[in-house]
Amino acid sequence: MKTQGTMFVWLSVFLLGMAIVYGVWSKEPAGTTALFLSFALSIMIGFYLGFTARRVDAGAQDNKNADVADDAGEVGFFSPHSWQPLSLAVGGALAFLSIAIGWWLMYFSAPLLLVGVWGWVFEYYRGENRTQ
Repeated sequence: MKTQGTMFVWLSVFLLGMAIVYGVWSKEPAGTTALFLSFALSIMIGFYLGFTARRVDAGAQDNKNADVADDAGEVGFFSPHSWQPLSLAVGGALAFLSIAIGWWLMYFSAPLLLVGVWGWVFEYYRGENRTQ
């Protein structure tokens, strides 16, 4: 985490320099504001990563003698049989498409999104209280 914090601090230094140069050269307020906000966000992330790197165990990325396998571990649990992401993807695509085409398309995408979210939340509760 220490390495990532250092990278974000250097990125924020670069963004600050570019914001100053861009602001003086172009005199355009929107881009200058966006660059200064990017600097602020980058420095916040860098500070957070540096702050927490001192309080947690060092990962393999901070050890110069570490192998790639030293940082390996369980990534998480992924459901192998779930159809809910497909419903959410189609519903989300139609919902965003409704912004471009027309709001009437939201009537078709909202039920798909609701079914997808409902199914994803209650996916592993099905049949739990059923008598055999």
